[in-house]
Amino acid sequence: MEHIRLPKVENVKLLDRVSSRRRRVGTLYLTATHSIFVESEAGVRNETWVLHSLVCSVEKQAATASGCSLLIRCKNFQVLHLVIPREQECQDVLLSLQRLSQPESYAELYCFSYKPNIDEEERRQEWDFLDLKADYSRMGLPNSLWKLSPINRHYKVSDTYPADLFVPESATPPVIVGSSKFRSRGRFPTLSYYSKENQAAICRSSQPLSGFSARCLEDEQMLEAILRSNPRSDFMYVVDTRPKLNAIANRAAGKGYENEDNYNNIKFQFMGIENIHVMRNSQQKMLEVCELRSPSMSDFLEGLESSGWLKHIKAVLDAGIFIAKAVAEEGVSVLVHCSDGWDRTAQVCSVACVLLDPYYRTLRGLMYLIEREWISFGHKFSHRCNHRVGDPKEVSPILDQFLECVWQLMEQFPCAFEFSERFLCTIHSHIYSCQYGNFIGNNQRERIELGLRERTHSLWNYLWTNRSDFINPLYRPDHSQTQGLLRPSTAPYCFKFWSGLYNHFDRGIHPRQSVEDYLRVIQDETQQLEEQLASHKQKIEHLVQQQEWRDTQKATNFDKSPTAWVLSHDLTVANTPQDYTGDFLTSSPCQPKAADDSLILPQQDLNKTSEANLSNGSDQESGIADLSCRSPLSEDSIRDPDSDEAAYSAA
Repeated sequence: MEHIRLPKVENVKLLDRVSSRRRRVGTLYLTATHSIFVESEAGVRNETWVLHSLVCSVEKQAATASGCSLLIRCKNFQVLHLVIPREQECQDVLLSLQRLSQPESYAELYCFSYKPNIDEEERRQEWDFLDLKADYSRMGLPNSLWKLSPINRHYKVSDTYPADLFVPESATPPVIVGSSKFRSRGRFPTLSYYSKENQAAICRSSQPLSGFSARCLEDEQMLEAILRSNPRSDFMYVVDTRPKLNAIANRAAGKGYENEDNYNNIKFQFMGIENIHVMRNSQQKMLEVCELRSPSMSDFLEGLESSGWLKHIKAVLDAGIFIAKAVAEEGVSVLVHCSDGWDRTAQVCSVACVLLDPYYRTLRGLMYLIEREWISFGHKFSHRCNHRVGDPKEVSPILDQFLECVWQLMEQFPCAFEFSERFLCTIHSHIYSCQYGNFIGNNQRERIELGLRERTHSLWNYLWTNRSDFINPLYRPDHSQTQGLLRPSTAPYCFKFWSGLYNHFDRGIHPRQSVEDYLRVIQDETQQLEEQLASHKQKIEHLVQQQEWRDTQKATNFDKSPTAWVLSHDLTVANTPQDYTGDFLTSSPCQPKAADDSLILPQQDLNKTSEANLSNGSDQESGIADLSCRSPLSEDSIRDPDSDEAAYSAA
């Protein structure tokens, strides 16, 4: 609260990003965690909440006659354009937001002050929702080829790797330690994904410290152990996700890439994915195109093309496809690395897993994938997501690109994913919100030191509890798209602009409802109608049972009565229109009783009777005739049936 210079500003205007004519007037409140704009129009109380940890930048624009403008850009691509009446108030809000949105220590992050109304036991259970050992067990690990190594249990071999790592069964501790000393940041080759169908594996590491001529016997033995862990293949791929020129440039700094002459039976492949700086600049250019007011089609398409954003998405997908095909179709193991093994390596391994394994196309499966490949293996969330004040050159949308790759695959295979676009957008928002402790810190060791499990809450349990909000209505578990390897096309025309993420908060863009949301509404309405139908069927069945019971009672009473009706049809089909028009035997109380207690009516006479009754008050459209009998004591019943005709003849 000490950083808030002005807690309340009245008569603030909130302009629409698309149309400057749309504006709302209200009061702006600054709290320790949120900025809140409350609309003050009569009868309306719309509130816009902005979490300070989501604020990316605050820009003060030139003053105008109506006031001083403040442009707030958020990491979830929300943009707020505020007009504050007085310049001093605008300056106070600017300085307050700049400080509140740039915490200087981890203790200032929102996750440490976020306190939902749950007890301590439930909070601990949130963190136990995902257990990576269960995911490895699902893959069939450990087994005779791969073992769980305790060598990094105290983070002494690599301080950015997790404590539990799977390595080849034949890899000895001296080989692992020697390999780690030859790899950047000690990130030696370790298992990422194992295919129990064909024993091929995806491994990940950082670049070797090879320089122009250096080599390491232990590192060569480590790759040989990975190759032997796949008895079905006599070679393995080594995939460097960087452009070749970048890798060659790193050799001047004593790093570089594997020399095929020094390693037995490897095939080397460059993938050409650009570095974090290119990705950051590319996204910034793409967002500038999104902020254009009423751009022409050519301006938008040219701006999108010049940003290169979709070209980078294609590069990541192409690399994932190469690895997935190597594992699934060739049965060959793959070692993947970039510079340090926590950016492009995480992207490519994750995309390959989504393509390979249908489990990672489910809600729980994608949570496990992010937990393993990004959180456990040490993606630098604090630096890449700018959670604290730091070097702006370390910021880059690496995880954004992975989520967009998944969305692009969902567009090509709409029935293959259990989760919807909303699920991806929610994960994206909480990566930057710092509301939960999952994405705080740069590696597992840092998270333990911060005590995140003891002091914060986990996002995964929240998502699972509310999973009904994130289900894809088109998902079909038994669909051909859902099973086995996905084979997407990466032709340029297959890539789309993800407006659902980048334009999610634009009020002036229509339609506001996505196709998935529309289908979900229809699905909910259909379910309600089905529930009503089931309820009505139960009521009808109950009424039928009551009617059958009454009919049985009537039949029993009629059998005991001397004037019981004698029907030629089953009693259970009585009281239907055909009973009134078909052949039947009856002893009507309206007719003189014959000597044999029954009267046979010819079909022709019956039809005439029915027609007469229908014309005298029956509902023809309902199909039910009024066959009520006149009282035998009435005047018409005493009159001679032929008297009217005789009187007419006499006249």
